[in-house]
Amino acid sequence: MDVFAELLEAWRYTREGVIAEVENLPESKLRESPSGLSRSPLDLVNHIVESDRLMAGELSRPDGDFQRKSYPELMAEYVKEGDVAGSKQEAVELLRRSHAEGDKILRAAGAERLSQPIRQFNGEPASRIAWLHHGISHEEYHRGQLAIYARLCGETPALTKLIMGS
Repeated sequence: MDVFAELLEAWRYTREGVIAEVENLPESKLRESPSGLSRSPLDLVNHIVESDRLMAGELSRPDGDFQRKSYPELMAEYVKEGDVAGSKQEAVELLRRSHAEGDKILRAAGAERLSQPIRQFNGEPASRIAWLHHGISHEEYHRGQLAIYARLCGETPALTKLIMGS
């Protein structure tokens, strides 16, 4: 397996983990922000979807550049109607759909395009492969937040359940 295929597999695994954490949370807790935190689990899901739409879109473009428009303009370009989840079912469906669409876009762009440089939000160049890795790391960060939210709700995180065999 080449690096490109491995990264797409890592993204799939990460997304499955995010979905498992969302499915693990009680529906009643999805709109609540834990004390002192600004985002609810649904807010995190919606943010993950927005971020992956932007990531896949720019990385796949021949002229991809995270500074070609302002951040709000880029979001307006990539976020689709219906890309806001308001329930657990909508969150899971949106996470699955947005990942499938992003994976398809990146595969169509191909490994050669993803080996080319892209300008990051900070103006510095990076390889698109490195930026895909960054996007996966970003999603894992939020997966961890969802696991902490589960603990704060008195639940065992989905990954812990998987590891413990329950």
